[in-house]
Amino acid sequence: MQLYKEYLDMWDFGSYEDYLKNFRIIAPEHFNFAFDVLDRLASETPDARALEWCNPEGEQASFTFSDISRLSNKAANMFKANGIGKNDAVMLVLKRHHEFWPCIMALHKIGAIAVPATHLLTAKDIVYRCDAADIKMIVGTMEASFAEQCDIAAAKCKYAPALVSVRGRRSGWLNYDEEIAKYSDQFTRELPYNDNDDTQLLYFTSGTTGMPKMVMHDCLFPLGHIQTAVYWHGCIDGGLHLTVSETGWAKSVWGKLYGQWLAGSAVMAYDFEKFIPDDLLRIIAEKGVTTFCAPPTVYRFFIQQDLSKYDFRKLTKCTTAGEPLNPEVFNKWKEMTGFELREIFGQTELCVTLGTFPWMKICPGSMGKPSPQFDVDIIDEDGNSCQPGVVGEIVVKTRRNKPIGMFKGYFKDPEMTKGVWNDGVYHTLDLAWRDEWGYYWYVSRADDVIKSSGYRIGPFEVESALMEHPAVVETAITAVPDPVRGQVVKATIVLAQGYEPSDALKKELQNHVKQTTAPYKYPRIIEFVDELPKTISGKIRRVELRQRDLRQSDN
Repeated sequence: MQLYKEYLDMWDFGSYEDYLKNFRIIAPEHFNFAFDVLDRLASETPDARALEWCNPEGEQASFTFSDISRLSNKAANMFKANGIGKNDAVMLVLKRHHEFWPCIMALHKIGAIAVPATHLLTAKDIVYRCDAADIKMIVGTMEASFAEQCDIAAAKCKYAPALVSVRGRRSGWLNYDEEIAKYSDQFTRELPYNDNDDTQLLYFTSGTTGMPKMVMHDCLFPLGHIQTAVYWHGCIDGGLHLTVSETGWAKSVWGKLYGQWLAGSAVMAYDFEKFIPDDLLRIIAEKGVTTFCAPPTVYRFFIQQDLSKYDFRKLTKCTTAGEPLNPEVFNKWKEMTGFELREIFGQTELCVTLGTFPWMKICPGSMGKPSPQFDVDIIDEDGNSCQPGVVGEIVVKTRRNKPIGMFKGYFKDPEMTKGVWNDGVYHTLDLAWRDEWGYYWYVSRADDVIKSSGYRIGPFEVESALMEHPAVVETAITAVPDPVRGQVVKATIVLAQGYEPSDALKKELQNHVKQTTAPYKYPRIIEFVDELPKTISGKIRRVELRQRDLRQSDN
């Protein structure tokens, strides 16, 4: 049952041009994903699989749409009994636990605001989030050290949130399983119904500088992900989709919930703590995953494995997002598996903004072309549209209306919102260029561009050149101050197994870049490290590398 079709004017497109011109989302009044999609699926296809879950310890469980509906009703009754109502913010810190799905659906049903977050937060992080977003309750995992950090934080918050434990018991916390057992699995939708522009989700972005921003999404946001699941992931009715994301990140509802269920596809949740490539590959094969999405980092490690050991016969599509995809990773994955990787560009504030859609030729390294949901352009510093080949900033034009799938703004911060979204233009702060065929090519974040001897150098193209060398598993390109050139290019590199740091290898890598891209872009400085610093969402923290280099240069 392809439920998504009733929310589109048309759905069977013959070309990208047809898709761009005619894709339209139909938004009913008072849309509520939990009632209008989950409960309807539970009524019409009660035995259809909604969620497949397992962990490295061998535990596993399978849930139908009927199961999730009933469990979400019990959770909704539990939340209400414990003082949670419309517009109250509840933080969900549930890793990849299956309890996440009934909990977020329950919050949608009562009109509360779900605030997914990662279990890697420190006490300081938790205090900031609770005070900034007026968190009234935290539903949190007892695994890892989150509970200890949460107890420290609760004593420092302006208003201590209620605490509910999942996967264990703890003094001062209500136990989730014990609590929902008390309540009925029936829940009636109450008046007044939600408005479409009510805030439903709040995400703290994992920025590389400053305190995280609070991104607000409305009740129509789930419909924006029809495009994500159907026209990018390639989800199918009765399929099983796996997106590698913890539920604390925005990418999780992109790939573990809304669009997949709208397409009638079940979601696969592998509840791991440490990423072990062979384990994840085994899950894809043994569980019969049909569509798979992961950041390029995962594929970089996959192509280091013996992929011939795994049966991928049920797998039909592979996609990637989260950071730019190096062409070498694309080519190697295709060579080893036969699957092409379809890349997109998006942000926590948006849905799929640029993408490689089904009717398009894939250009390895390109983010594709604009989504029909958004009016996308590349502009220069004066706001003029850039000609092909000219680097500028990716923007979304919103003079006509706010597109479905776009954020409402930053919570309690209209000035910050205005700083990136004004005069009908949303500034992504990401730089790219467009070729003569309309494909977009990523360059860098605006503050990552390197200016050396009058040249402007984007880190991504140098990283891609290095990634073609078999010695390189991961790399980050940054600028280092230089008295003559202003800045010079530095490469911080994680080596593949079998390679050892040496001056000879540095010279070899420098020559490789000179031969692969414009010679002036080669890294004059190379440092080998065991791992790269990353945000808690897994993105490379180039700002930390830059700051470390500045400290070293001052000493």
